[in-house]
Formats: sequence, C-alpha cells, structure tokens
Amino acid sequence: MPRPRSKRRIKFNPEITYFKPQGIPMRKIEIVELTKEEIEAYRLRYIKELDQKEAAKEMNTSTSTYQRIIDSAYKKIANALINGKAIKIINDFI
Repeated sequence: MPRPRSKRRIKFNPEITYFKPQGIPMRKIEIVELTKEEIEAYRLRYIKELDQKEAAKEMNTSTSTYQRIIDSAYKKIANALINGKAIKIINDFI
C-alpha cells in the first residue's frame, strides 16, 4: 500500500484557465490539461525564479517530487505549443 500523499501548498489561483491557438475552431482542437500543481511549479520556477530546492520547499514537497511535477508541466506545455493544442488549467491533481 503506498504511503499517503502529502498536501501540496499552492498559493496561485489563476483567473484565466484556458488558452487556445488563434484561428482554430473549438470543435476541432485537442486540449492538454495542466493541473494547478503543475502550473504552480512552473510559476515558481519562471515567474518567481526559484531554484528547485526553494520551489519544492514553497510547495511543501520533496525536490524529486517537485522535479516530476515540473517535468510533467514542461511536456504538456511543449505538446500544446508544438502541436497547436489548447491548454486548460484544471483544479484536479494527478
């Protein structure tokens, strides 16, 4: 049985939760979903410019878990940008 998941600290609640490429109708677009946890990790790294240790501490998680979260965010954002997909920020965690 896995150990219980620790509660992540997320201090950012985005007002805008949906981004899509211009000129593509909604009915024809694929959606990539980012969790609030992933967007918080991304925000701490690139907006607050924290290193991995500081960001992990800020999110109340280990550095290895933080790295897994931000790697997931990188892959999803790259997929959306390169392949012309929409990005939706959701409340659920993975």
